[in-house]
Amino acid sequence: MPYDEADGELRRHYDRQRESLGEVTDMTLAGSLYPRLVGARLELYAATERCPSALTSRQRNLIGFVTSALNRTVHCMSQVTVKLRADGFSDDEIALLAGDPAAGAESLPAPEAALVRYTIVLTTRPGEVGEADVAALREAGFDDLAILDANAHCAHLNYVNRVVTGLGIRTVVDPDFPAYDAIPTD
Repeated sequence: MPYDEADGELRRHYDRQRESLGEVTDMTLAGSLYPRLVGARLELYAATERCPSALTSRQRNLIGFVTSALNRTVHCMSQVTVKLRADGFSDDEIALLAGDPAAGAESLPAPEAALVRYTIVLTTRPGEVGEADVAALREAGFDDLAILDANAHCAHLNYVNRVVTGLGIRTVVDPDFPAYDAIPTD
């Protein structure tokens, strides 16, 4: 439902998103037939983006990009590509992470490589995640809150990727999308 036609609860959710991101996203529009779901998604997004852990925005963006690349979700990858460039990643590094995240992890600092390896397992083989995967994150220097944050961020992006692809959202996000300025940084 377009913004101009929304009212009541849906309009409140749209206004909330416009206030924080500058516009209503395609994913929010795609869920507009059920305003309660729109509200729940916005709450989950806010919680996963603002966890007070030691993860940096660069690390969160890395998790988001690798998750979306593994799921081949062009819409989400395009958003995070802009963020990775701002975090100092070259286009070659981004292309390697998109095509082969495990190979891309090899050139990253140890903590980021550990996050990529965890993201690969959680996204592609979630039933195989075990204590060794969590221990590897601890060995890379992450405390329990950062591990919880990494898990929630990856799990949330997997959910988002499935919503986006399942509803046919295949757009590439404009690099000038106003929401980039609203996303928390370090």
